[in-house]
Amino acid sequence: MRKLPQITDSEWLIMQVLWYNPPHTSSDIMKQLSAKTNWKPTTIKTLLSRLVKKSIITYEVKNRAYYYSPLLNKEECVRAENKSFLQKIYGGALKPMIANFLETEHLTKEDIRELKKILDEKDKER
Repeated sequence: MRKLPQITDSEWLIMQVLWYNPPHTSSDIMKQLSAKTNWKPTTIKTLLSRLVKKSIITYEVKNRAYYYSPLLNKEECVRAENKSFLQKIYGGALKPMIANFLETEHLTKEDIRELKKILDEKDKER
């Protein structure tokens, strides 16, 4: 897997909007994030500019408006973020991370069944 640039928490909010039915203008993004943030237009434009520089998004100019679209899909960004988190917090070791989550999070019987199913499928792949 290629190394993807880090995406900040604020940039993730922008990406969540852009991954849904792109392209979007900065005004579209502001409207969609207005319930979650009190960002000014300059903040949105700064974040968009950073994402363009990181080659995570691109834009097209139509009728003097900038339309932004993601260059990376959500799944590959989530995978990269998971790897980064795993490396940073658990030194790349998966078992301690899973054990920690299992000890600290409430799991329903359905959650446990789903996790067992995932592990059984992984076991069959080997």
